[in-house]
Amino acid sequence: MTSPRTPRKAFGRLSLPERTYLTDALRTETVGGVLLLAAAVTALIWANVPALHDSYESVSHFHLGPGALGLNLSVEHWAADGLLAVFFFVAGIELKRELVAGDLKDPKAAALPVVAALCGMAVPAVVYTLTGTVGGGSLAGWAVPTATDIAFALAVLAVIGTSLPSALRAFLLTLAVVDDLFAILIIAVFFTDGLNFAALGGAAVGLAAFWLLLRKGVRGWYVYVPLGLVVWGLMYNSGVHATIAGVAMGLMLRCHTREGEDHSPGQHIEHLVRPLSAGLAVPLFALFSAGVTLSGGALADVFTRPETLGVVLGLVIGKTLGIFGGTWLTARFTRASLSDDLAWADVFAVATLAGIGFTVSLLIGELAFEGDATMTDEVKAAVLTGSLVAATLATVLLKIRNAKYRRMIEHEERDEDLSGVPDIYEEDDPAYHLRLAAIYERKAAEHRRIAEEKEAARLAEVPGGAGEEGDRPA
Repeated sequence: MTSPRTPRKAFGRLSLPERTYLTDALRTETVGGVLLLAAAVTALIWANVPALHDSYESVSHFHLGPGALGLNLSVEHWAADGLLAVFFFVAGIELKRELVAGDLKDPKAAALPVVAALCGMAVPAVVYTLTGTVGGGSLAGWAVPTATDIAFALAVLAVIGTSLPSALRAFLLTLAVVDDLFAILIIAVFFTDGLNFAALGGAAVGLAAFWLLLRKGVRGWYVYVPLGLVVWGLMYNSGVHATIAGVAMGLMLRCHTREGEDHSPGQHIEHLVRPLSAGLAVPLFALFSAGVTLSGGALADVFTRPETLGVVLGLVIGKTLGIFGGTWLTARFTRASLSDDLAWADVFAVATLAGIGFTVSLLIGELAFEGDATMTDEVKAAVLTGSLVAATLATVLLKIRNAKYRRMIEHEERDEDLSGVPDIYEEDDPAYHLRLAAIYERKAAEHRRIAEEKEAARLAEVPGGAGEEGDRPA
C-alpha cells in the first residue's frame, strides 16, 4: 500500500542559494527602479514645463554617430536601441540562469511562472484587441500592455515599504524574466521588416565568434566589448531590433558553476553589468521616452480613444486577471496548494503589481506606431496612466496585508544562533541546536548571576540583616 503523496506547495520556501541570489538581484533592481521613477518624473517635468519643452525636444532629436555605418541616430533612438541592449543583455543572463540553475530548471516548478506569464501576456492582448475592435481603433498596439516592468514594480514596493515575502518576490522576478523572453520574441517576430541579409549574416558570424571565444575560455572585456558593439551595429542594420543582439549574447554565457568556482561567468558578469543596466541604461531610456506632453484634454483622451483605453485596460485588468487566473489554474490542475502563510489575496495583489508596464511597453509602443508621433505619445501616456492605476491598486491591496508580511519576513530572517544563515534553513542541522543550547546556557548563567546579585543587594538593604527568629525580617 503506497503512502499518499504530499501535495506540492506553491510559493513555498526558497532554497538558500536561490534566496541569496534573489536578495542581491532585488536590491539592485529596487535601487534602479527608484532611479527609473525619478527619470520618468524628470522627463514629464522637462517635457511639460513651457520654458523647458523646446530644450527637451532639441536634446531628444539631436543626432550623433557615424552615418557611414548607418548609425547616425537621435539621442532618443540611441537610448531605445543602444542602451536597452544592455538591459536585454542582463535579461538574457537572467533567463539562462533560471533555465540552468533557477526555478525554470525544474519543469514542475517552472510550470507556475511560465503559465502565469503566458496568461499574463495573452489576456492583455485580448483585452486590447476587443477594446480596439469594439471602438473601431487600430489593432497595431496589441503587444503594448503585455510587458511587466520588474524594476518599476520593485520601486513601488520600496516606496510603499511593503515587506513582501521572498517567495512572492521570487515569483514576481521569475515571472518578469519569462515575460521579458516573450516580449523579446514579440519584438523579433512582429516588429522586424525589410531584412538586410548581409548585415544579419555578419551579426550571426559575430555571435558565433562570441560563443567560440567563450567556449575557449578567452577572458578580457577588451575582447568582448568591441565584438559586442560590432554585433549590435550589424544587428541594427539588419532590420532586426538591435536589442536582440544583447539577449543572444546574454544567453551564451555559462551560468552554472564548475569545480573550484564560487560563481559562474554569467553570474560574475551579471553582477558587474546589472548596476549599469538598472542605474544608467534604463533610467536614460525612460528620460527620453517618457517625456510626453500632458494636459487635461490629453489625459481625458486616454480613456476615450480605443487604442489608449485598450492599453490601460490591458495593463490594469488584463494583466491582473491573466496572471491570477493562470496561477490559479496551474495550482488547481497540478494539485498544488498555497504556502500555509499565504492566501489567494496575496497572489491577486502581486498580479495587480505586475500590471506596471513601463520600459518594454514604451519600447513596443514606439515600434507599433512608428511614424505616427501623435499616436506614439498618446500610447505612452496610456502606459504611464495604466501603470499608475495598477501601482495604486497594488499599494492598497498590499498595505492591507502588510502587518502579516512583516511577521513572515521577521520569521524568514531570524538568526538566533548568529551563524549568518536564517534559522529556517538550519532546523535539521544538529550543530544549529547545539549552538542555540550554548547561547541559552550562557544566557541562563548570566541571569542566575544577576539574580544572585539582586538578592544579595536586597538583603544588604535590610537593617541589621536577618532577624533572630529565623526568616522573619528584623
